[in-house]
Amino acid sequence: MVAALTVIGLDGVRAAPIPQAVLNGEQQIASDTAQSMRTAIDAEAGTVRRTAGAYSATSTATPATTLKALTSARKAILGSALLDRHTGKLLAAGGKTVPLAGVDAARTASRAVPPRLVTSGGTPQLLYFARVTLPAQQDPDQDQYQAPNQPERQWLLVVSEALPSVTAYGDGRTADVLDAGGTALATAVHGKASPAAADSGLSASATRAAHGSGSDTDASGSLLGATTGSRHTVAGWAQVASATGPGDTDDLGLVVLTSHAVPATTTAADYSRFALAAAGALAGVALLLALALYFSVQRPLLRLYLSAGRLARGATQDRPTASAELSRPVPVHGFGELARIGRALDSLRRQLLGESGPQDFPARRGPGYRALAVLGVVVVGCWAVPMVFLLNRADDVSAVPAAVLADQQARTEIATGRIRQSLDQSYTDLSTAAASLPGRSRAAQTEVLRRTLADHRQYRSLYLLDRSGGITLRVGGTPLRTRVHVPEGGGITTVNTSGRIPAIAGYAQVRAVKGKAKAAGVVLFGEIDVKALNSILPRPKLGSVWVTDGNEKVLAASVGYRAFQSLPDSGLTRLARSTQSAPGTAGTPASAVHLTSSGPSVDAAAPLAQSGPTARLGWHVVTAEPAAALQIPAVQAEQRTMLAGILGLAVGAACLGWLHVVVIRPLRAVAVLVERLAGGDRRTVLHPVNHDEIGSVTRSLELIRQALAERDRAARSGQAARPSRALRENTLQR
Repeated sequence: MVAALTVIGLDGVRAAPIPQAVLNGEQQIASDTAQSMRTAIDAEAGTVRRTAGAYSATSTATPATTLKALTSARKAILGSALLDRHTGKLLAAGGKTVPLAGVDAARTASRAVPPRLVTSGGTPQLLYFARVTLPAQQDPDQDQYQAPNQPERQWLLVVSEALPSVTAYGDGRTADVLDAGGTALATAVHGKASPAAADSGLSASATRAAHGSGSDTDASGSLLGATTGSRHTVAGWAQVASATGPGDTDDLGLVVLTSHAVPATTTAADYSRFALAAAGALAGVALLLALALYFSVQRPLLRLYLSAGRLARGATQDRPTASAELSRPVPVHGFGELARIGRALDSLRRQLLGESGPQDFPARRGPGYRALAVLGVVVVGCWAVPMVFLLNRADDVSAVPAAVLADQQARTEIATGRIRQSLDQSYTDLSTAAASLPGRSRAAQTEVLRRTLADHRQYRSLYLLDRSGGITLRVGGTPLRTRVHVPEGGGITTVNTSGRIPAIAGYAQVRAVKGKAKAAGVVLFGEIDVKALNSILPRPKLGSVWVTDGNEKVLAASVGYRAFQSLPDSGLTRLARSTQSAPGTAGTPASAVHLTSSGPSVDAAAPLAQSGPTARLGWHVVTAEPAAALQIPAVQAEQRTMLAGILGLAVGAACLGWLHVVVIRPLRAVAVLVERLAGGDRRTVLHPVNHDEIGSVTRSLELIRQALAERDRAARSGQAARPSRALRENTLQR
C-alpha cells in the first residue's frame, strides 16, 4: 500500500515551465487588487448614504442649498444631481452633467440601490444613490409652503465619481479594470511592462471566465498568455464583487486583470523514476520480511502445532496406541520461544513414556522473536529514514522561484495599501466628526459622537481631550490609553505602550469658532478596535500577517499574538528593518526566503505608508508564508518523500507491533507454561486464550497436564496409569 502511494504521490510532481505556484500567486494578486477596489467602492457608497442620512434640513431648505450642503465638502465628486422622488424631475445640479438616462427616481429612492457604472463622454463613471428626507417645506414649483400636516418629502441624491484608481504592484506588472464586455476602463503599469504582457486576448479570456463562474461572485483564476522568447505572460483575474453576500459591487460586472511576464523554468524535474525505485525498494523490504516471518515463525509454529496434537493423542490413548504416538521425538524448529516450546514438549513426551522425570530449564536464554520484530522495524527504518531526512531534499533558497518571492512582496504591498486605506478612512471619518463639533451644545456634540460611533464600527471609543490631556467627553468603551498627550494636527498614533491590547487611535483638532460656544475639548480621539484591523489582514495563500510599529513590536496580526511582542522570527525582524521605513523616510519593500524550524518560509515586508496620516510612524507590514503551502515542485517532492517515509515506518511498525501482540506475546506465555509443566507443575491449569494454532497448542498441553496428573496420582496409589474416561472424551471432542 505504501509503495503504491509513493508512486502515485511522487509521479504527479513535475516541474512545468511555469510552476503552479506562480499561477496561483498571480491569481491571488488579482483577487487582492479586486478586493481593494471593492472596499473603496463600498466605502464611498456608504459615505454618500451616511452624508445624506445625517443631513439636518430645515423647512426652508431648497434643492440648491441642500445639494450644496451635501456635496461641497467632497472633492472626489465629478457631478451631482437632486431629483424629486415621485416625478423624477431634476431639482438641482452641480459640477459636471450627471448621466441620468435610465434612472427611475421613484424606484431607486424606495430602497438602497447599489452604484451603477455609466459612460459619459467616453469616461467611465460610477453613480452613487442616496435618499434625502426633508420635513414639510416650500414646494420648489410654488411660492407657498406645504401645509404642516403634509408628509415628509424624499429627494434622490445622485453623485457621479470616477472609478477608484487601480494600482499595479511588482516590477513589470500591468493591472486593468474590465467591464462586462471586456473593455479596459482603467489601466496601471508598475515600472516598464514587458511586450509579452501586452496580450489583447487575455481581456476576453478573463471576461469569459468571469461570466462562466456562475453564482460565485468573488470568483478568480489564472491564465497563460503569449510567449516572447523565454518569457511567458502569466495573468490573474478576479471579479470585483462581494465575497460574503450581496454587496454594492455585485451588479457592476467589473473584473480586475493583472499580468506580467516571467521567465520559464529551464530545469526539468521528473520524479517518476525515483518513485518507482523507492516503491520497488519498499516492496523488496516487504517481501524479505514476509519470507523471514514465514520460515522462522509460521512453518515452525505449524509443525509445533502438529507435534503437540500428536502428544495429546498419545497421552489420552491406550498403551499400544500411545506408544506409537509417543515414540517419535518432537522436532525442535526455529529459535527463541518456539525452540523452547519444542524442547519442553520433547521432555513431556519422555515423561509420558516414563523414560525421565521432570526437567528444569535454564532461565537465561538466547534472543527471542521480539528481537526479530525489532529487527524488522530496523529494516523498514533503513528504507524510511533516508526518505525522511536525506532524499529529495529541496535547497532552502533556490527551491523557491524568484517569481514566487516577487509575488509575495507584491501581495504584501497590496495588504499594506489595504491597511493604509482603512486607517486613512478612519482618520477622514474622524476629521468629519471633529469639523461638526464647533458651535454646538454639549448635548449636540455628544449626539454627534454617538452617531459617528454607530456609523463607523471600527471605533471602540470616541473622546475629547482638553489642553491638559484630560477626557472631557466620551462615548463608547473605556479608553485604553496610558499616554497622556495632546498632539498637534491630526493623524494616526498609538495611545498605549503596554497591556494586552494595543490601542491604535486617530485624532483630529477641533477648531474654535468665534462667537459660538466652545467645544468640550480641543482634540477628538477615536480608538480603533484592533479586532476590526485584524479582520482585514488575512488573505488566502498570504500566510501570517503582522502590523508592527517602528521598533518591530506587533500592533495587529492575522494570527494569535500578544500586544507589543516581537516578531516570531529574527529573520522577520531583520527584514522589517531592511525596509528603512523610519519616520521621515520613504522606505522600500523587501522580501527573502528564511529557514525556520518547519522548513523554508517566503517572507516579505513593506512600509505602511509614505504619505498620509500614518507616514510619520515608521510602521511596517510583515508577511510570512511557509513554502510548504505553495505548489513548488521541489518542495512538493520533498514533502511527499518525507510523507512516504513516515507512512512506511508507521505502517511497518504497526504491522510488526500487531505481530508482537497476536503471536509473539502469546508464544512467550505458552513457553513459560510448558517449561513449568515439564518441570513438574501439575496444578496450573492451562486455559487457551487465542483461537488459532497457539490456542490449539495450549489445549493440547492441558490434555498432557491432565494425563500426567492422573499418572502421578495412580503412581502414588500403586495402580497402573490408565487414561480416565473423561480425559479420553476430551480428546475425542478436541
